[in-house]
Amino acid sequence: MSVPVRRSDEQYSSEGASLFRWDPFEELDRLNRQLSSYLDSFRRLPSVFGEAFVPVADVEETDDTYVVEIELPGVKREDIKVEITGRRVSVDGERKEKERTGVLRRRERTVGRFHYEVTLPGEVDEGKAEARLDEGVLQIRLPKPESVKPRRIEIR
Repeated sequence: MSVPVRRSDEQYSSEGASLFRWDPFEELDRLNRQLSSYLDSFRRLPSVFGEAFVPVADVEETDDTYVVEIELPGVKREDIKVEITGRRVSVDGERKEKERTGVLRRRERTVGRFHYEVTLPGEVDEGKAEARLDEGVLQIRLPKPESVKPRRIEIR
């Protein structure tokens, strides 16, 4: 994209009044302020699940199972609820605030209610699903039904 170059320092409008000079840095600053206000207003919107945060997670598919791993450091087993409905896995719970004796100078960890939901690409055998919490990572293993597992056919 080319930028026009002015031939003289004097700029006049059709009425003869002086025009302002275009400052690209001022324009970038204005756009930055505008984008920041949009992001701030987006953050203030209530989420679908109230004030719940969404923990980070990985979903992995192997030949015979789906594995969902969700990072939940500091959350106890009794504070987590896992539900499976068809292909949808839903995890709700709460990370409780730690009792403090001193003055909290900085907080970066999120506390409060959380919600994570994923719809898997294929069917699962709900009766054989397992969940385990180990070292702050919730691992949910969802085996595929026998009817959808790949089978090897011998060629004659």
